[in-house]
Amino acid sequence: MASEQRAVSRLIAQAGQMLLAHGAESTLVGDIMRRIGLASGMNEVEVSLSASSLVITTVYDGHCITTARRCPDRGINMRVVTQVQRICIMLERGIIDPPMAQHKLEKISPARYNRWLVLVMIGLSCASFSRLAGGDWSVFTMTFLASSVGMVVRQEIGHRHFNPLLNFTATAFVTTVISAQAVTLQIGNRPELAMASSVLMLVPGFPLINAVADMLKGYINMGIARFTMASLLTLATSLGIVAAMTLIGVWGW
Repeated sequence: MASEQRAVSRLIAQAGQMLLAHGAESTLVGDIMRRIGLASGMNEVEVSLSASSLVITTVYDGHCITTARRCPDRGINMRVVTQVQRICIMLERGIIDPPMAQHKLEKISPARYNRWLVLVMIGLSCASFSRLAGGDWSVFTMTFLASSVGMVVRQEIGHRHFNPLLNFTATAFVTTVISAQAVTLQIGNRPELAMASSVLMLVPGFPLINAVADMLKGYINMGIARFTMASLLTLATSLGIVAAMTLIGVWGW
């Protein structure tokens, strides 16, 4: 049974690793890991989470196994989270056994939207904000152009695995340089809206929401770590915007 317990411990650790790496809330990560362990026959499962790692302990017939895993950030992807949840439910209902669950976990791959579809949708969403704020179609067009080009920069830098802080700074800089032309050339009725709306794609909303949720539910260290990272991303964005405004000489908003 010791070998089976080790296999279950690895299964639990891999599931938690995938959840934490792809942006799941800490409460959900701990809950899913415990449920997988209990559904696999363990008497007790203890979980400890930190910003970049996790530690689990399984107990079966008085025999204790502890394992630790690093959890590098792999980007927010809710498809991975829902697939792991589905495997947990199938285990609890007896549809699959732990070896089959391990096999299914290994087959999970993050789904990626087409990059050009993402680019267009980001451009439309930022441009729609400018329109809702009172901008005309000229402002809408400039916002769409600036945010779309900024998204290309963000995708290319991310594809080359640069530091996210550098990515956000460069993206904010390029986006603001382009949108500032609306103010310089007086394009549209309220050109300053293009500058404000085009960088909204860089707001780290999901990490901030998870940070608050973690702190409210007792995962203080995780919440602080996530809030700190979100704040650093916001600071990086601000530096890019200020650098672009200084270069162009436009302080529109």
